[in-house]
Amino acid sequence: MTVTIFGATGTVGKQLITHCLAKGWLVKAFGRNVEAMLDADERQENFTAIKGYIFDTKEVAHALQGSDAVLSSLGGAFDGTDKARSLGMKNIIEQMQACGLKRIVALGGLGVLQNEDGVFGVDTPEYPAEYKPVGFEHKQAYLYLLHSPLDWTFICSPDIQNADANGKFIARSETPAPGNKINAGNLALFMAEELVKNEYVKQRVGISNAI
Repeated sequence: MTVTIFGATGTVGKQLITHCLAKGWLVKAFGRNVEAMLDADERQENFTAIKGYIFDTKEVAHALQGSDAVLSSLGGAFDGTDKARSLGMKNIIEQMQACGLKRIVALGGLGVLQNEDGVFGVDTPEYPAEYKPVGFEHKQAYLYLLHSPLDWTFICSPDIQNADANGKFIARSETPAPGNKINAGNLALFMAEELVKNEYVKQRVGISNAI
């Protein structure tokens, strides 16, 4: 399998690279600051670092050429001002459609899950005000995927810890998992495995470390 990873230089993105390479896949890592990955690019035949801007249609299209699937862990400003998570996802979707790619597993936030009344968590009064800007960005990214023809899976993550995978996590369709933290490595492990298993196509996934 050949996979393009967006947000490859972030905490989860680096873990995605590790887990995808461990599976023997060909990995294309896309980001604005990939210079630190160039040595690995030179050493490994199955790894390519691609410097690019998520809003640039041609650069994103180039990164998708020849890939079988996409993993996205797009980040951005915490206050949501740069729109990297939402409009970046919109560009990825458009370029995937243009080149005939269908499968994407994307990382978002816990506020994209809905309560029993159908209200997004980020839209409820109890959702922390400091997390609302990034929560709205994740929500918009999800809505772009929801209304697309792609075979998407959207991961609704709680607080992410910079820790490797231990395989001890819980994933639930359309429902929050019981814990309030998730290792970056566990997220990456789940996302990479979902590309193969296809258990949650066109679904949101609540996930957390096992408690």
